Amino acid sequence: MKRFLYFILTALIVSAQTKSEPHLSDHLMEMKPFIGNTYRGNFINSTKENPMIDVLSFERALNGNAIKVIHSVNNGEFGGETMVMWNPEKGMLQSWYFTSAGLLTIQNVQIKKDTFISIENVERNQNGITKVKTIIEVLHGDQIKKRTKYLMNNLWKDGSETLYNKVNGLKPLFN
Repeated sequence: MKRFLYFILTALIVSAQTKSEPHLSDHLMEMKPFIGNTYRGNFINSTKENPMIDVLSFERALNGNAIKVIHSVNNGEFGGETMVMWNPEKGMLQSWYFTSAGLLTIQNVQIKKDTFISIENVERNQNGITKVKTIIEVLHGDQIKKRTKYLMNNLWKDGSETLYNKVNGLKPLFN
């Protein structure tokens, strides 16, 4: 009996010391560099008089079957939550972006070595935009860069670009 108790006690100690990482879907493994991080960035058109600050965070969600991306501009003036997960019916990663304005957009997603790319189809745009591409890439150090491009007349046109720095103790807020 003592041997059995010794064995159980040893097994419990070893299992407590060998903490395994929480599960993450194989389809989302390339997003590991983003998970658990929060970033703060100033929009290019941001000024001291009219600041435009975006806070962006990445979290593991739904038991590792999704990544939740939350962003908030100017502490909740505008923002949204995105759920990125594998869509088995389409055989690809997709994201569902819910905005604080009550809108929903669905994007096709690609993840390539520290780069997250989403492409959204646009309908009935007055400027001739048919797709929006968002590219978020991990830079060296604690920075990410977010770029937006617009497909107009079958050509990708540059949109906005924001450089974010990793921050601690800050989360996206909403009013």
